Amino acid sequence: MENAHTDTFLITGGCGYFGFRLACSLHEKGAKIILFDTVPPNQEVSDDFVFIEGDIRDYAHVERAIAGVDCVFHIASYGMSGREQLNRHQIEAVNVQGTQNILKACIEQGVSRLVYTSTFNVVFGGQVIENGDESLPYLPLHLHPDHYSRTKSLAEMAVLQANGRVLKDGSGVLRSCALRPAGIYGPGEQRHLPRIVGYIEKGIFRFVYGERSSLVEFVHVDNLVSAHELAAEALTSKHQHRSAGQAYFISDGRPVNNFEFFRPLVEGLGYPFPRLRLPISLIYFFAFLTEMIHRLIGPIYNFQPLLTRTEVYKTGVTHYFSMAKAKVELGYEPQEYNLDEIVQWFRSRGHGKKSHSSVFHRLLLEIMFAVAFVTVALSFLPLVGS
Repeated sequence: MENAHTDTFLITGGCGYFGFRLACSLHEKGAKIILFDTVPPNQEVSDDFVFIEGDIRDYAHVERAIAGVDCVFHIASYGMSGREQLNRHQIEAVNVQGTQNILKACIEQGVSRLVYTSTFNVVFGGQVIENGDESLPYLPLHLHPDHYSRTKSLAEMAVLQANGRVLKDGSGVLRSCALRPAGIYGPGEQRHLPRIVGYIEKGIFRFVYGERSSLVEFVHVDNLVSAHELAAEALTSKHQHRSAGQAYFISDGRPVNNFEFFRPLVEGLGYPFPRLRLPISLIYFFAFLTEMIHRLIGPIYNFQPLLTRTEVYKTGVTHYFSMAKAKVELGYEPQEYNLDEIVQWFRSRGHGKKSHSSVFHRLLLEIMFAVAFVTVALSFLPLVGS
């Protein structure tokens, strides 16, 4: 992005993991950065970063933040994983209404470029996809197993449909595109990796599921940063607006079994990799029951589900996509990364198996698992005298 120094970029969700990484990369290239988020950054930023506290659900906040901006990276979303995935009202408000507010403000304020961070999930809902491409249709909305995927589909549709709309100030039209990333990883990632490490350290990660041959994809945060910068550049006249109105799958381009991908993390922290493999149907049923229980008691106790149905599909069912379109039209060339830096990041913060772990604690955990298994098994037996 050799002309980045001439531009002012607004990043919604700019204080989150990926948004802030993108901001720092753009800033290094000379761009002016506005971070728009509900909370300030939790790390030091350059004095010439601008932070605007606001909520994309409030149009007045969005309009104030977007004024005078050249390009918007719309990253902010809600409900990607865990218990957040079960909060339908907030998911709808952030992902759908928030995106409508962004689009309206871009038109009203004369912003000519918008890059939207979407997801693989707009076409995936548990069906096998091998080397899919952007010609795949959106998954019908009623087939999405979760609110996040459905609302991200609605938001992406709105973003791409807005491409070409005339700006209110008469300066031109809005050029918009969407990137569909795989699961993001990298040192310091705060949404998924800490949850996984927590399961490992608590002894919960004792089995894997699905076929050994199942393949999914991931994207390193720096590859995703590169893809966003390239997409924004491809919206300019210098590049014939070639990304305008387009969607692109973005990943590292290396399909891998989900659990094998995390093996270096498990073993790097000093834990044994599970040998027990369970059928995905059993885990899906368990996730379904967990969601039903959460629906009943969530308003009283908002517990963290071990897995949701969507998470089971995303980790256990083959779905990976071609990077051909992104490579040809954006010039995207993913770099190769591994989990070494992530293992070191967690170890530097005190994570990892302690050599003095007691036999008693391991025995107690084994007993707890045995009791839980027996309890579930007995629940299926008929009652005496029935």
